[in-house]
This record gives sequence, structure tokens and C-alpha cells, in this order.
Amino acid sequence: MSDDETRTIIALSGGKDSSALAIYMREPNRWQKHLGKTDADPREPLEDVEFVFCDTGTELEETYEYLDQLERYLGKPIERLQADSPPGKTPFDHYLELYGGFLPSANMRWCTRNLKIKPFEHHIGDDPVINYVGIRADEDREGYISTKDNITTVFPFREDGLVKEDIYRILDDSGMGRPDYYDWRSRSGCYFCFFQRKSEWVGLKENHPELYEKAKEYEKFDEDTGERFTWDDTESLEELESPERIEEIKENAQDRRERLKQEMSDRSLMDVFFEDEARDMEDDSRGCNICHL
Repeated sequence: MSDDETRTIIALSGGKDSSALAIYMREPNRWQKHLGKTDADPREPLEDVEFVFCDTGTELEETYEYLDQLERYLGKPIERLQADSPPGKTPFDHYLELYGGFLPSANMRWCTRNLKIKPFEHHIGDDPVINYVGIRADEDREGYISTKDNITTVFPFREDGLVKEDIYRILDDSGMGRPDYYDWRSRSGCYFCFFQRKSEWVGLKENHPELYEKAKEYEKFDEDTGERFTWDDTESLEELESPERIEEIKENAQDRRERLKQEMSDRSLMDVFFEDEARDMEDDSRGCNICHL
């Protein structure tokens, strides 16, 4: 690569926003017209673009399947990046050991830093890069912005006025559809992500009981000190999986759906968009953007 050649990169998470961005930037002007974004400035399609995915080794199988499908749709390879780890051990398990068995949390996101950001920045190196990120116009967050001065971050959805409903239209109308895990979960990322909502933990138990059990094995209890090392600060996965607790979580989820139906009675929403909004009523906190977009 010559000194003045700039690389163009879209980092994919296996989620809706980054996937829709990859599709959108192939034919931005056609999609602007299709979505009625008449005020958006014309864009050049991205021709020589790199697609990358930072793999923790602990993603859902549906995520890997969706990335394979997206790769076929785009007609270009998606490079899988991984942090270094010993043979036979996932990058997550390797770093969990390095951190003394302390699970990551919202206050200590060593997983994002070591398993997503560092492999991405290592892949970029010192080359000048334009990094396209799928933050929407209806979101109040910045996403991944590197402190490295060779990386310039661009937000096409925000600049062109695309909102959540537009993202689902891109996925549906392109024929890509959505990842299968959207039936019960609204975010990509590790199957045990601590940002999961209660209803999504229930979804994991019902759709991937073997992964739920593996997630339980990570939780530890110190009988001497009474300390608990759990994915959720308020309850362990063993406590959450009791039939009474699961029933309570499901009833709360249904109550949110009923409230949302009343609030949006004058709007026609796609089923998946409706479920996404209902889950946000449970907890609208934002996870790590590089994992979940």
C-alpha cells in the first residue's frame, strides 16, 4: 500500500445496523431514493471496502450463520479477526484467565477492549483509514471512535437521516432479512453478554439451553467472603431460571407489549420492530457499540 492510499473499512458485528450499513453503502443513492431520504447528499458507492468481524469465539451460532449469508450477499469476504489465544482456548477464556477469573461488567469492559477494539486497531495498523459506523439518526451515542489519528470515523446513517425503521426496511427489502436470534434478542455479541436483558437471558435458556448452562459455569460464589461473581448484579442465572422467576419475567414482557400497543396504536409497525421497541422498554441502556451495532 502506498503512503497516501486510504483504506475503507466497515466493521461488522452480526447485528442489524452494521449489516444494513454494508448493504446501504453498496448503492447509497438507490437506497436514499427507496427510503425517501430526498434531503440527503448524494454518496459514491463504496467499491474497495474491507469488511471485518472481531470474533470473541463465544458468539451465537446464528451470528456466524448470518455473517456467512451476508458475505454471499455482498460478494466479498468478511475477514474474521481474533485476539491471540492458546490453541484450544477461546480468546474470551484466555483473557478471563489473565484477569484472574473476574467477569467483565459495565464498569470493567475488558472484553470489549481486548477482544474487539485491540484486534481491530491491530488490523488497521498505521494505515490511513476511513471507518464507516452504523450509528443512526435516532440514536444519541457516538459509537467506536479511535484515539488513533490515522482513523477517521464516518456516520452515513446519521448524516442521511436514517432511523431504526429504515434499517429494517433495508434488511427486508434487500432480501437479507434479520439474524434468527432477533426472535428473542435484540443485540449481537457474546451469548453471555452482561448487557442482556432478563427476557433475553430467558430467550437464551429456551433457545440454547446448553449455552445457558455454560454461562452459569462462569458464575462463582465465594463462601468465605459472600462475594458473588455473576453476569447480572441483581441475580444469578440459577436464580433467574427458576420457573416462578421465568414466569414473572414473561408476564412483565407481555405487559410491556400491551403498553406499547396502546402507545403506538396509530402506527403500523413491523413485528420485529415492535418486539425491538418492547425490549427497549425493559432496558434501553446501550451496550458496547463495536459489539452490538
